[in-house]
Amino acid sequence: MAHNVMLINRKDNVGVALFDIGKGEKILLSTGAELDAVQDIPYSHKVALREIRTGEPVFKYGEIIGHARSDIGPGAWVHTHNLQTLEL
Repeated sequence: MAHNVMLINRKDNVGVALFDIGKGEKILLSTGAELDAVQDIPYSHKVALREIRTGEPVFKYGEIIGHARSDIGPGAWVHTHNLQTLEL
């Protein structure tokens, strides 16, 4: 089966959904790894690939894009409700 989440950089702790992914569906990473979606993940949104603790940096593109507002479990949707983005 083809992957439905793209890992952009090996340093990233989030991936990008290539399709809408429903809660309970398998997340199939471009690396071949698998996990279960614990929430609905909208197309092009971020999904946690591992546990991200409150205050930890969130990496996308190999760069810090913000910090977790709360604990985020593997397979969870990562968005403004649980991610504090960096101020420019």
